[in-house]
Amino acid sequence: MSCSLLRSRTTTTSHLYTSSRRASSKAPASKVFANAKSAEFLAAAATQQSIPNLHGLPEVIVTGRANVGKSTLLNAVLGRRNLLHTSKTAGRTQTLNFYRVGPPPGHLVLVDAPGYGARGRREWGELFNYYVQNRKELRRVFILFNAKHGVNEVDRMMLSLLDEQCQASGGVNWTLQAIITKTDGLRTGELVKAIKNMQKDIYETAPTCLPPILTSAHEHPHLGIEDVRQSITEACGLSKTETKLYRPP
Repeated sequence: MSCSLLRSRTTTTSHLYTSSRRASSKAPASKVFANAKSAEFLAAAATQQSIPNLHGLPEVIVTGRANVGKSTLLNAVLGRRNLLHTSKTAGRTQTLNFYRVGPPPGHLVLVDAPGYGARGRREWGELFNYYVQNRKELRRVFILFNAKHGVNEVDRMMLSLLDEQCQASGGVNWTLQAIITKTDGLRTGELVKAIKNMQKDIYETAPTCLPPILTSAHEHPHLGIEDVRQSITEACGLSKTETKLYRPP
């Protein structure tokens, strides 16, 4: 989907709640993420030179402010409790961490990036930027926001940068999507107001960004996790008829 086509979106929070709970298109993602035990840590990259060659598997990367809940969300997406280490201490993730989804040789690769913001480091940002600008296998960048904290100035800077990079690529190489985490941390009225404000901030800062997915990885059943899986599956070009294991060329 080209960046120009991403500008059309519905702005009501009722639509967001509906889209986060719909079940009509879960089949492909259910197959791709069916075997939780098959998800496996592959490699960690602290430098440009150490980014691994994973034989062409499609990739998605997840970024966000430090302590936004990336590890908790990704564990839920992968159907695991502790494949990714979770911590209340911000800045725990300090490398690009690569995880294969599906038994060998795999369906796709999920990449966890270090958090940005006050606890981030310059070298982490440089590594992330290099990966996004040069990784041919990249299909989608997910940027996370805490429902309680909203979108701050640092988030806007990151959104603006990713929006420019997406427009520069014409939306052909990869697309951008927001995920709002920890929605269970707000009361319904507060959440509706927060989502409206965040949606406005995201769209005004990054018009290429796909509408946000609302999530809660602590609620049972989880909210929005199947939608995240579906978004990953679609971004990687896996459909109902394309869920066989990837075979390297």
